[in-house]
Amino acid sequence: MTVVARRFVSIPERTASATWSAISQLLAPDSGSTASAELASVAGIASSLISREAMTSPVVVWGAGPRVRIYCLYNEDAVEGDDANETALSFDPTDGDWYMSLPCPAEDLSWVQNALKGKSKRVTARDMETLLDSDEEESSKKSANETVVDLEAFFKS
Repeated sequence: MTVVARRFVSIPERTASATWSAISQLLAPDSGSTASAELASVAGIASSLISREAMTSPVVVWGAGPRVRIYCLYNEDAVEGDDANETALSFDPTDGDWYMSLPCPAEDLSWVQNALKGKSKRVTARDMETLLDSDEEESSKKSANETVVDLEAFFKS
């Protein structure tokens, strides 16, 4: 599976809401799209998570094209901006059927999940410390599909 990552400069160089706006523009470049409206509807919640520095874990988007992971840079990393990569994607990840998982501190997870349910069917939240199910599936697939070569048998003539 192909994964594309982007890192956005955030607090203190950019406010949480300005950070979410930049992320939304990357993910839904057509400002008149339903995806753009859906991302705007969760802006307050997402901005709250950005303020809590939850986006040191990735926002993950599954949809058209490769999986997209979005991280935020904070504090000195944001000021320096050396690791930032906010370049446009060569595809629209929110075109067609897509969904998004936002990282969230464990102590806020309940209220964030409930708040998101009222605003979006595509945007959910997860504990920022846990792996996504698909990450676990990918690593187990990788282990199951690894080829084992019996070197002793290979080198026997």
